[in-house]
Amino acid sequence: MFNLAFFALFAGVIAAAYLYLFRSKQKKKKSLPPSPVGFPVIGHLHLLKEPVHRCLRDLSRNLGPVFSLRPVSALGEYVGYNNTVISAAPYGEHWRNLRRICTVEIFSAARPRDSVEIRRDEVRALLRKIHVATSGGDAVGLQLRPLLSALTFNVVMRMVAGKRYYGDENDENKEVRELIREAFALGGITYVGDFLPIVSLLDLGGYVERGKKLGSKLDKFLQKLVDERLRNRGKTEAENSMITHLLSLQESEPEYYTDEIIKGLVLVMLLAGTDTTAVTLEWAMSILLNHPEVLKKVKTELTDVVVSSEGRLMEERDVDKCAYLNNVIAETLRLYPAAPLLVPHASSDNCEVAGYDIPRGSWLVINAWAIQRDPKVWDEPDAFKPERFESETHRGKFIPFGIGRRACPGMGLAQLVLSLSLGSLIQCFDWERDDAVAVDMSKGKGLTMPKAVPLVAKCKSSPILHKVVL
Repeated sequence: MFNLAFFALFAGVIAAAYLYLFRSKQKKKKSLPPSPVGFPVIGHLHLLKEPVHRCLRDLSRNLGPVFSLRPVSALGEYVGYNNTVISAAPYGEHWRNLRRICTVEIFSAARPRDSVEIRRDEVRALLRKIHVATSGGDAVGLQLRPLLSALTFNVVMRMVAGKRYYGDENDENKEVRELIREAFALGGITYVGDFLPIVSLLDLGGYVERGKKLGSKLDKFLQKLVDERLRNRGKTEAENSMITHLLSLQESEPEYYTDEIIKGLVLVMLLAGTDTTAVTLEWAMSILLNHPEVLKKVKTELTDVVVSSEGRLMEERDVDKCAYLNNVIAETLRLYPAAPLLVPHASSDNCEVAGYDIPRGSWLVINAWAIQRDPKVWDEPDAFKPERFESETHRGKFIPFGIGRRACPGMGLAQLVLSLSLGSLIQCFDWERDDAVAVDMSKGKGLTMPKAVPLVAKCKSSPILHKVVL
């Protein structure tokens, strides 16, 4: 009996050892992405330096186009309703429903048409503000960033909630703008606690507390917008707002169109549609001032398309006719994408990428900035050449808005705002650099890759502005 038990135990040990060795051998067969040298506990934390997109590009030069680091997490746990907003939610029924809402209810062909007057009004307001500031006759230096931020924030807020937040300088307006600024500032930090759980647990540095406070303040602000729209139904602009439209859907499907779902959609609109657009416009104006021959060519196109025939200001209906203007915007987005690392993805199942086995649940970070400057696929990748978009196809290598099912659903709206705003600024003013030296094109810190040095430019009003706007 003893011998039989001993034999059974011995056989079990041998079987377990064999299974372990077999599984180990199977694991070794997997071709995992290469990884740089790390250290116990901190992993690869010591390698991540600002700006992260450039740091990751430099690592890829040694490790190849696909490599692995310890994963990072998003601020969405505190600000994005525990990562349930469309930009952070995992692929599944909830995300598909959110995507359907965005595609059918928010960014359908009809919705942007309903808000065309909002974008027209805000662009005209920007033109008047600059005209007044430069009405002395001589070219006056202007810092463009606050003007462009006011433009994009008012466009989105009027579309979303039917109210402006720039123009009236009251405490509420200042507080809201500060909340959005802080959200981008926190989102642009490489947080140590994402790599070292003990840091997050003890909240060394106070990042978690800041995130929770920001999330609470944003939620109160968004709930206030929802409550205001409920009270103000019947007012023209509020009636056409995104929140009002979603509240009407809430009446028929209250179990899904909850206040939290509506607030999450509004939050994504604010974060994805304000600072990103303003930053892109500032980069575009900066690069055009460094390439006056391109600026002249755009102005000539605008004259041919708009002014010569009717003597009027640019409208959204002119955007499709201004091919070179759109090429300039595309080239700006290639060189200076407002989301250089896109939105992180997660693999829903084991998969293969570029010949490497990627385990289920891995975070996948796409370095759009590096892809769009890759010398293997772009001719003179660091040069500003709008002409490259005249005939080439760039699918898969030009991805400022992402690609596939999780591409930015507001891409079409963003391009409308960019084209109308930039075209109007060029049509209505003669621009020049503030001094003889080239505009500083160094990149600053932050989620949307802003300019390190805000743009200051001189301009004079063109005759068309005197004739039409005032």
